[in-house]
Amino acid sequence: MHNYTQYGRMQVAKVLEHFINAQALPGSGVEEQTFWHGFEAILAKFIEPNKALLEKRATLQAKINAYHHAGKAATGKPYRSFLEDIGYLLPEPPDFTIETDNVDAEMATMAGPQLVVPINNARYALNAANSRWGSLYDALYGTDVISTDEGAEISHRFNPVRGEKVIQAAREWLNTLLPLNSGTHQQAVSYKIDGDAIAVTLADGSISTLRDTSQWRGYQGSAEAPTALLFVHNGLHFEIQIDAAHPIGKTDPAGVKDILLEAALTTIMDCEDSVAAVDAEDKTQVYANWLGLMQGTLSVEMKKGDTTFERKMNPDRQYTAPDGNSLTLPGRSLMFVRNVGHLMTNDAILFDGEEVPEGIMDGVITTLIAKHDLLGSGRFTNSRAGSIYIVKPKMHGPEEVAFSDALFGEIEELLGLQPFTLKMGIMDEERRTSVNLKACIAAAKQRTVFINTGFLDRTGDEIHTSMLAGPFADKASLKTMPWIQAYEKANVSTGLACGLSGKAQIGKGMWPVPDQMAAMMEAKIGHPKSGANTAWVPSPTAATLHALHYHQVDVFKVQKDLAEARFNGIDDIITIPLLADRNTLTKEQIQREVDNNVQGILGYVVRWVHQGIGCSKVPDINNTGLMEDRATLRISSQHLANWLDHEIISPDMVRASLARMAKLVDEQNAGDPDYIPMTPDTASSIGFQAASELIFKGAEQPSGYTEPVLHQKRKEMKALLRGR
Repeated sequence: MHNYTQYGRMQVAKVLEHFINAQALPGSGVEEQTFWHGFEAILAKFIEPNKALLEKRATLQAKINAYHHAGKAATGKPYRSFLEDIGYLLPEPPDFTIETDNVDAEMATMAGPQLVVPINNARYALNAANSRWGSLYDALYGTDVISTDEGAEISHRFNPVRGEKVIQAAREWLNTLLPLNSGTHQQAVSYKIDGDAIAVTLADGSISTLRDTSQWRGYQGSAEAPTALLFVHNGLHFEIQIDAAHPIGKTDPAGVKDILLEAALTTIMDCEDSVAAVDAEDKTQVYANWLGLMQGTLSVEMKKGDTTFERKMNPDRQYTAPDGNSLTLPGRSLMFVRNVGHLMTNDAILFDGEEVPEGIMDGVITTLIAKHDLLGSGRFTNSRAGSIYIVKPKMHGPEEVAFSDALFGEIEELLGLQPFTLKMGIMDEERRTSVNLKACIAAAKQRTVFINTGFLDRTGDEIHTSMLAGPFADKASLKTMPWIQAYEKANVSTGLACGLSGKAQIGKGMWPVPDQMAAMMEAKIGHPKSGANTAWVPSPTAATLHALHYHQVDVFKVQKDLAEARFNGIDDIITIPLLADRNTLTKEQIQREVDNNVQGILGYVVRWVHQGIGCSKVPDINNTGLMEDRATLRISSQHLANWLDHEIISPDMVRASLARMAKLVDEQNAGDPDYIPMTPDTASSIGFQAASELIFKGAEQPSGYTEPVLHQKRKEMKALLRGR
């Protein structure tokens, strides 16, 4: 138990109180007494409505369960009428355009990759913040985008054969990024500033020029000997870096040592799905890292071989423009903070003796911290437009969005911020939000700055909502069925119809396999082609590579072409993706599906519960590393719960798989000195018990969420570790 300090009806854990009073409040312009009194008033106003929204979720789910339990039609007009009658599917509001203003260009008028990282991991957070710029040479050299054929293997020492392949591939990309009037960049032997233009000398001695002279934006070094030439294409900047003395540059005919790409335009610093924060100490660390990012002071000590160095936030980038004036570009990704949703409570603060809703707590404290950025008191600037960006996850329908909108307004008043300073990112990851998306956006039309689809959470909610309708298709098939295609398409169409283009982000979900970048480059171009002006990537390297897609596709042109093509797809979206015929699945297919799900659940849960790791690259059953967070866990546990309920599988089958997969997961983690094995005594393993509970009690979990079980088991684990 924590030690608490009383503030009216509030009890605040001393570790959090000390952080806020000693670090977050000073310099914020908010007096200590004013803050705590106002915080108490917000809790008094919003706790009961928060509870009522959760009760409505449960009431709607009970009605849906009763409908399916009675064997009523789960398709067509009868089913749609039922959803309308119970208030699940609401009337669509009249047409409108969002009124969000003071939005930074990275979200409104630029298109590019987005990172999502656990904010409690300072190294990940810094890497993400610094991923605004990425080396194309490094990204190509270190990934499978460049094949290892013909002696081009990736090795510890520099492989010149691979290096040459990288240079040629990068030159080919330059033909897309920076078209010449004659010749190609493969033929270039020098890049020079010629007055107010760029001259490219080719191998045959001829001089070529840029097809679009407005692409040249500046340089570093001197005009006679530039060390970097800055260009722009499709709104994204890139540099050709020149150094004939550099180990790479001296092998290049033009002395080019690298091509630097503007990559992760935005990053979501996550307090939610990728974070294991279950108590006051954990939450204080989350908030401390956010403060370090907002003040520009976050740093970590790193070791590389025998060298120790400090990693900190990158400064802005300085150039001389062609007209001789100075030019400054941001050196860091523009940061959102993702707060927790409406469900969970946390004991960091009690109100009348009860844990407070964590989402309310996050809203107040992360905004207080972000105010330092608006006041310009830090080393760097995050929002140049004077806004604070908060992603709100797991909201079910427009009432819950309206609740967050009202909460944000009260927080602004408490902290002395202008109305609508707080901008809202709406995660379209719950079924009741998908079918009412236009109404959800309307409920926050002066704040909406982002809508984003998420296949995993969305599928988890799909299964839980219709748990009793019948057995769901296998997970691979779920990705290809009409409901998911309609959901993705309707998200973009609705966003465009509500005027998001040029004002806000329309985003798509994560590429989950960090080591398969060649496959990502084949597949993920589909996101900008769909009209999404951002999409999630699993690493800074992936951000650099995904940025190339936004050079290939002019997203805002795509959005303009799509703007008139209205599509809501409701009938397809509410078509439940059930297994057409359970007899089509062989015993081997069923066993493989069970083992895949169980292994994934155990691999993620054991790190979450035993080590407090909320997001990491977890090996799957085939030892392929996948980026995992709670969304993955939600779909896997709900899928097994559904198949258990409809007797596609038996409890004994799941228990046998849990026993076998626990051994496999322990083996896969054998090289981690901090790993706590589940075997041989799985009965005493808290992580193993958590995984089992998520499966066998999956149907009972609110909306299929994994947080209640995980938080309880992580607290048990922390207590056990403290007692040792």
